[in-house]
Amino acid sequence: MADVPKKTAPAAWLVGLLGFVAFEVVAYYGLRWLVAGLGESNQRQADNTIVRNWVKAMAFAVLHLALAIGALLGLSNRLPRRYRGQVLGWFYVALLMSFVLLVPLF
Repeated sequence: MADVPKKTAPAAWLVGLLGFVAFEVVAYYGLRWLVAGLGESNQRQADNTIVRNWVKAMAFAVLHLALAIGALLGLSNRLPRRYRGQVLGWFYVALLMSFVLLVPLF
């Protein structure tokens, strides 16, 4: 029975939520600054093409995925065993957030 993981406390879940929100805010503004030169700033112009905006969206998504995977690998090595179960859940939420964050990017 020593291998059965214990439930994490609500305080640990709250710390995980705050860490996730901080990660997403820093990742969004950092990646937004990094991909600022890509894409069209005015989406409603007559000669606008999808190619430049597609490059901006894909660069943002790939870089966000790389940051999320890096955070997953780093945290899963450094956290105690009882908190590692939370890391994968927050990783899945970060994957969903990468699509949600594309909306305010443009």
